[in-house]
This record gives sequence, C-alpha cells and structure tokens, in this order.
Amino acid sequence: MKIRRPCQAGAFYAGTAESLKTQIENCFLHKFGPGKIPEIVKEGRRQIIGLVCPHAGYMFSGAVAAHAYYTLALDGKPDVVFLFGPNHGGYGSGLAVMNDGFWRTPLGDVEIDSESANQVVRESSIVDVDDSAHRLEHSIEVQLPFLQYLYGSEFKIVPICFLMQDLSSAREVGEAVAKVLAGKNGVIIASSDMTHYEPQESANRKDKMVIEAVEAMDEAKLYSVIEAHHISACGYGPIAALIAAAKILGAKEAKLLCYKTSGDVIGDYSSVVGYAAVCFKK
Repeated sequence: MKIRRPCQAGAFYAGTAESLKTQIENCFLHKFGPGKIPEIVKEGRRQIIGLVCPHAGYMFSGAVAAHAYYTLALDGKPDVVFLFGPNHGGYGSGLAVMNDGFWRTPLGDVEIDSESANQVVRESSIVDVDDSAHRLEHSIEVQLPFLQYLYGSEFKIVPICFLMQDLSSAREVGEAVAKVLAGKNGVIIASSDMTHYEPQESANRKDKMVIEAVEAMDEAKLYSVIEAHHISACGYGPIAALIAAAKILGAKEAKLLCYKTSGDVIGDYSSVVGYAAVCFKK
C-alpha cells in the first residue's frame, strides 16, 4: 500500500491526533474564526462547488481556513475532494497528480480516488502522474486535517500540484476536472495564500484587488491584476483552475468568507502574509 506520509505534522499543525483535533477546534473558536464548532450536516444540499483556502501554519491562517470548512460542513459531505495546490519546492512535473495510495496525517489515512485521478489525466493533455511533486509540498497537506475533522475517512481525494501556473494551463486543468466532476458529489479546494511579506496596508490593498477578481469569477482579470501590481499570491494557478471549473459546473456566485493577515493574528504589521477564504456556490 502506497502511503504519502505527512511532512508538516508537528510543524504547520500539531503532530498528534488529540492535539490536532484541539488545534482545529481552536481555529473554529478563534476570534477571527466562525466562533463555534460546526455541526456536520452529512445530508446537506451540496451547493458548494469550490473553496479557496489558505495554507500557512494553523496558528497564522487556521482561523481563516476554518470559515471555509465551517461553510462546507453545513453544506453536506462530498464523496471526492479535488485539492489544487501550488508547488513551492519545484520538484517533479509541472502539473502533477497522485493517482493511487493514501495520504496520512495524525488523524488517519485518506484514500486517493484513482478512477477520478486517471480520468483527469485522460481529459487533460498536460497533467502527469508524479508522486515526487507531492512528497515535500505543504499546500495540499494542510487541508486534509480539516477535512478529516469533519468527515473522518469517508471521502477520497485527487491531489493536483501546480508548478506551472500560466493561465492556459490553469484553464485546461479546470476544464478537465469539471468534466470529471460532472454528475459526481465532489468539491474543489484551491490552496493559496495571498500577498507575502509586505506591510499591512500594501497587502490589504493588493489582496482586495485579487479577491474582487475571484468574486467576479474572472480568471483573466485575476492574472491581469497579479501581473500589473506584482502581487505575490502563491496559488493563483489553482485559484484560476477552480474559477474555470466552477463556471462550467454552474457556480452562480463566489463570496469572500474571511480575509485576515498574519499581522492581524500576531500584531506585527510591518511584514505580513494575507489569507482569504472564498466559497463558490451553485
């Protein structure tokens, strides 16, 4: 049995099951979080097509991420979660999916949906099967404990890592995933942080432009804004792929759930990272 072992347990998030559950609950209860533990409505309406979630350490971005997962919990249980994340380390293929095995966290193992992963490879000419791109990448891994907290192991994943983040590639991945997801009970999570290491005022101004493009579900505008204003959001490709897929899958709105910076959390506004949670609904 192939297992992708965690590379951030004990670093970005707590390293044992009990401490991790407590940490996640504290994210929900945080003053910047939803303020309460979600009630999981497993038979919910499933109106959510996708979410944008941050991927920093839970002490910094966990409360913002909690807004996305709180909303998802109320919407029902997806059977398959497509996880789009940027490739920070530069390892492996430009667009890389894992198509078999399990991902492990302190909360247990989550199975890869091999059928759906292989379908994405067939539908797209640019996604490769490449485990090496995922081995040391945190952007997808940090989403899993939140999902496991909500649903245990009663869901499967399709992890896709984006080293190539140009607009045409992002659109192609989004269109391929939309074809695979059509008629299935699934959700897409695009993992991204926003502006990196700028003063609070600058980060807020730049991230507002990014969020407006996302809420407009306009991936071309997203790229235009990022290029024109030199915005250092790391997962713009995953976000663009989500936008492309969401429109095909019938999304009617994209709504900001929460935006904060690391400065809001720790009180140092001189050099911050921005975090946003956005929900795409039918």
